[in-house]
Amino acid sequence: MDLREWLETNGVGGYASSTVCGINTRRYHGLLVAATSPPVGRVVLLSKIDERINGIDLGANQFPGTIHPRGFEHLVSFERHLFPRFEYAAGGVRLRKTIAAIHGENTTVILYEVLEANGDVQLELRPFIASRDYHSLVHANDGVHRETRFDDGVFALQPYDGLPTLFLSAPRARFDAAPDWYFRFEYAIEQERGLDAHEDLFTPGTLTRVLRKGDVLAVIASISDPRGRDGIALFESERRRREMLVKSVGIKGRLGQTLALAADQFIVRRGTDRRTIIAGYHWFTDWGRDTMIALPGLCLTTGRFEDARKILLAFVESVSEGMLPNRFPDGGEAPEYNTADATLWFFVAAQKYLDYTRDDDFVKRHLLPVLRDIIAWHQQGTRHGIHVDEDGFLLAGSAGDQLTWMDAKVGDWVVTPRHGKAVEINALWFNALMILAGYEQRWGTERDARALAIAAARVRVLFRRLFWNEEKESLFDVVRGEECDASIRPNQIFALSLPHPLLDGIYAEKVLATVEKELLTPFGLRSLAASDPKFIGTYIGGPRERDGAYHQGTVWSWLLGPFITALVRVRGDAGVAQASRILDGLERHLEEAGIGTVSEIFDGAAPHTPRGCIAQAWSVGEILRAATEDCARTVRPAQPRAPQLST
Repeated sequence: MDLREWLETNGVGGYASSTVCGINTRRYHGLLVAATSPPVGRVVLLSKIDERINGIDLGANQFPGTIHPRGFEHLVSFERHLFPRFEYAAGGVRLRKTIAAIHGENTTVILYEVLEANGDVQLELRPFIASRDYHSLVHANDGVHRETRFDDGVFALQPYDGLPTLFLSAPRARFDAAPDWYFRFEYAIEQERGLDAHEDLFTPGTLTRVLRKGDVLAVIASISDPRGRDGIALFESERRRREMLVKSVGIKGRLGQTLALAADQFIVRRGTDRRTIIAGYHWFTDWGRDTMIALPGLCLTTGRFEDARKILLAFVESVSEGMLPNRFPDGGEAPEYNTADATLWFFVAAQKYLDYTRDDDFVKRHLLPVLRDIIAWHQQGTRHGIHVDEDGFLLAGSAGDQLTWMDAKVGDWVVTPRHGKAVEINALWFNALMILAGYEQRWGTERDARALAIAAARVRVLFRRLFWNEEKESLFDVVRGEECDASIRPNQIFALSLPHPLLDGIYAEKVLATVEKELLTPFGLRSLAASDPKFIGTYIGGPRERDGAYHQGTVWSWLLGPFITALVRVRGDAGVAQASRILDGLERHLEEAGIGTVSEIFDGAAPHTPRGCIAQAWSVGEILRAATEDCARTVRPAQPRAPQLST
């Protein structure tokens, strides 16, 4: 029984996903999860379809104490290249099923191909309908609409008022109405996560079609009426689109080609003419921090410059009081502005965009005014006490605030308190000053460029004095007045890896060595050294236990990107060779958890079991970026970056 997961996304925030064996193990699994207000408003409309050929079940479900049916026993192969593809053998019949989410719409196509058969094959399809918010569960109720329409091979049902109508197109099929509830589907991963794990699903009846060897049935599941649409043609169009994506990417090797296709899953539409990045599947929407970190790898290394422009514009239009949104909520409410680093990562994304595209006009016209405004707000002070302190460093938050990427909080319990002067926030602040200084030198005035460069030089001169921990040969994680947090965390790596590093020479070598010794694993960096008494090696249990471990030793794969950048900068050709070995070792992860993509997190303790989201944008993006920029060394910075002033 193979519980590895597959994922198909549609470019508007919706998706299809389940396990290789066909058992839904999460509330988030579904064959049609529609984004009703792209990229949010996700609804699990069609939970699954269980198939039967000539009376033999191919579907599989878990119920309390049992698994029924056990169709995975007839599964003879699975592959995930352009699409998830399953082959079953039962009763002398060999059947191939291929699932494709169609780009740009809430539509899933399921192809059934009869590869071998001695005679007629009766294919019976039983849809199970949830029709609920993807965070929720549904239970048997009298409110579900049982009235169905079926004509021209198209089944239609709106299960509840205010939710989309589900259309199922199965050409030349027969529909037999038998509305009923199936009770107590059990979702094993929800149980593992300490959440409600049982659901009832409604089935309206069955669709039946007789096929012969060589026949192909294309079933269309959609929230739009599919009459007049050819499912095979839809599938072929999507196949060609994906083939072009892979061909247009100049990243060699299996890891690069696989992740170039995975990158496509995160880039989605926001509004009518903007793009954004889904932070992770299955449950995240678009977050400012994740978007800015992931953008270079997902969009720039893959040549998707127009998507990058539209993403940057979408966030420019949401800047408020010098801050990028931390998160766009699921329900389409106003953005949340509770982050100290997303805004600063915007400067790095802007510089990366310029490095790759040399699109001076776009940066000057659309980004420069906003970047100026951001610096001004940070200098005078903005939300959450974010402001420049007297020493020139950025001070952010107070007790109870979680403004950095280590943001776990349970009720009033702040798991990793990092208010004050956090090391990566100030590395980002230095980079923001330097990047804008370079832009002012190019497009502004020498006076403004010089003022910014002087402010940056002050940070550079004082940085080591403030953050250097001689005892541990590393950087303090946070400085709060006289209090210095000596925890060995990965945040110090950004002093080496950002476009403008703050350390070089022996200090850079020492920080890199400490991070390598205490934090490096085959799948990323630990969020806390295993030698720390607060280290938690496994990410398991209910929400409180998991949030308590989230940044207390859990491995984050996205941190491989900055680590590899630092490794190559500090160790040169030897660093490139070591980085290449790290990336080669990561290939085996492409066959576990979410097949063909990179997980959000892993246990801090061996064997480093993958956890969290099965597909994470900044994990994929940062590995692509590092493979391209650091190992392949294909991108040269746009010049000049900033005034060169003596410190």
